[in-house]
Amino acid sequence: MPKGSPERTASRKEEIINACEKLYQTMNFKDITLKEIGNETSFSRPTIYNYYQTKEEIFLALFEREYVRWNEDLKTILQENKSLSKALVAEKLASSIARRQQLLKLLAMNNYDMEENSRPELLTSFKVAYGESLKNVTDILTKFCPKKSTEEIRNIVYVFFPFMFGIYPYTSVTEKQKEAMQEAGVDFVYQTIFEITNNCLLKLL
Repeated sequence: MPKGSPERTASRKEEIINACEKLYQTMNFKDITLKEIGNETSFSRPTIYNYYQTKEEIFLALFEREYVRWNEDLKTILQENKSLSKALVAEKLASSIARRQQLLKLLAMNNYDMEENSRPELLTSFKVAYGESLKNVTDILTKFCPKKSTEEIRNIVYVFFPFMFGIYPYTSVTEKQKEAMQEAGVDFVYQTIFEITNNCLLKLL
């Protein structure tokens, strides 16, 4: 455990996560190293090891932060609305997802390796944020879809969360991929994050 105040520890962790996020905007996961991340921070690379032992742990922390931010949006939906139609539930959930492209990109990665190469306490912290998302979506459906049974709501959640893993690959397509689809003769309809998510939720609800 690094020495220093909790504020300093939190500040340095945040700086490391921000550096990782910046690199991830232009680089692939496999090309990002602890050295690259260290070059984007104001302190030396060995200092990173006081907080994170692997790059997977840093990505997991970024992943956790994205769930925390999504949870804030989900809680706002819960707290600021007394009632919503199914169409509005779908719209608001889809809008909240559309604002979390980074979360969707991380979901499209190999999460098994990320979790396998992280210490148990960091994985548990991540799962707390993930579990809060499950609970918040469940609470939204329970509040605004009162005619649905507990089992129906659980089934919707257990379809929707796995569906989220495929949103980024289906909506963030490179020109190279588009050209390959054309050459392959694949008739593919490109949709935005909001469109594909909203359509899915309307079908589920």
